[in-house]
Amino acid sequence: MNEIAFPNIKLSLNVNEVAFSVFGKDIAWYGIIVTLGIISAVVYVYFRAKEHGIITDDFLDIAIFTVVFGVIGARLYYVLTSLDQYDSFWDVFKVWEGGLGIYGGIILGASAAILTLVHKKMNVLKFFNGLAPACMLGQIIGRWGNFVNAEAYGSVELFEFFGKTYDISSCKTLPWIMSANGVLCQPTFLYECIWNIIGFILINVFYKRKKYDGQPVLWYLGWYGFGRMFIEGLRTDSLYVGGIKISQLIGLVCVVVCIFLLILFKIKKVANDKPLYLEASAIEVKDGDTD
Repeated sequence: MNEIAFPNIKLSLNVNEVAFSVFGKDIAWYGIIVTLGIISAVVYVYFRAKEHGIITDDFLDIAIFTVVFGVIGARLYYVLTSLDQYDSFWDVFKVWEGGLGIYGGIILGASAAILTLVHKKMNVLKFFNGLAPACMLGQIIGRWGNFVNAEAYGSVELFEFFGKTYDISSCKTLPWIMSANGVLCQPTFLYECIWNIIGFILINVFYKRKKYDGQPVLWYLGWYGFGRMFIEGLRTDSLYVGGIKISQLIGLVCVVVCIFLLILFKIKKVANDKPLYLEASAIEVKDGDTD
């Protein structure tokens, strides 16, 4: 049971990490929430892909490989950068206790999707038009798993930005400042959730105005990277490399690369609208079933 409070507005509540038990095995809210995020993302991609005539069997193959390797990648990213937190080899598999790195999930999940799409002779960038905002939707929902676990919170005293530290102790009086199990903190999971909601809405508003396949991917990575770069500065559980928070560094790289490519493609006036299937024969379905 985690004690969550908002001392500046005199609000408190107790949050149980366990949703229910099945045959003596506890089912954690974290796992349920993350699963709901994944399902929501898959459904979103499916409807985007249906707009371009995707075959359901092909979609299921892509979804299975992407989700499985995405979860593996997210877990590996976290584990490999925090090995000192595990007492035994089996602890590595306890995903329900928390510990997923989104960048690892993006890297391995996207790699699995690309390989599957290439194998099926499908347009990778066109499929990723829907996959990118779907990832953001999954993150919006999944972040609430951190709330239940009382984790992924931020400091109310220090802000770190690429190795430099700033005093932000004056923020302690803000109404949304939290207390998680007696520790005063900032709800960085909520900050990221709100940032992603805004980004998700904007991407969907401008989705039909995209000039070329892959542009929504650049919008997503640039938007998320920019927000994460600053939000990570508040986190007290960050992963480091050379004294710099890894997520801030990756976020900066995403922002720089995405801005460069968006400007470059605009100057070159890139525009394309290729079909989802690269070969006409690939969309032939027995019995005429294309659903």
